[in-house]
Amino acid sequence: MANAIQIPKEIIASLEAVLFACGGPVEGERLRELLSLSAEELTEAANRLRESLEAGERGIQLIRVETAYQLCTKPFVAETVKKALELRKSPPLSKASLEVLAIAAYHQPVTRSFIEMVRGVDSSSIVASLCDKGLLAERGVLEAPGRPTLFGTTDAFLRCFGLDSLQDLPTADLPEPPDVPAEPSDAPVEPPDVPAVESDPA
Repeated sequence: MANAIQIPKEIIASLEAVLFACGGPVEGERLRELLSLSAEELTEAANRLRESLEAGERGIQLIRVETAYQLCTKPFVAETVKKALELRKSPPLSKASLEVLAIAAYHQPVTRSFIEMVRGVDSSSIVASLCDKGLLAERGVLEAPGRPTLFGTTDAFLRCFGLDSLQDLPTADLPEPPDVPAEPSDAPVEPPDVPAVESDPA
């Protein structure tokens, strides 16, 4: 069935060229401005480009990250690309890192105290490591005594786990988040019923 919106081949080629040249995610608003497209036309152009790249054994794919688009390599060519760029294979994330990312993803923005309350162990080194990896980022400060830093997940987190947006996270039957004091208290606090994991590097 013919597409309701007709997009010239030159526009699709221009979209591919812009995304290739930019390397990272490009916001849809910027692409619409560059290519003189409406939101509906950009969506159609992106769909046409995605279909073209998915046809055959092409090594590049088009992904969407929130409201941005990006070209990236397909998983089956990853090892070859890493060898070509002389990159070492990144070690897998530890169980502790995955726990911290899950807590941040479902409750963000969160303070480090909140993460430690849920996990029951110190998580400062893991939070710092995930920030260095670009999977977590500072999202301001909590307006409370001590003004603790708030953290949230990033676009890199979405790409790493193959998500278009946070709305694509699996539905989880989570307990109500505990009230976390802005400053640590001397009194012991019972954490939620989450298996404790020893603090270890990410």
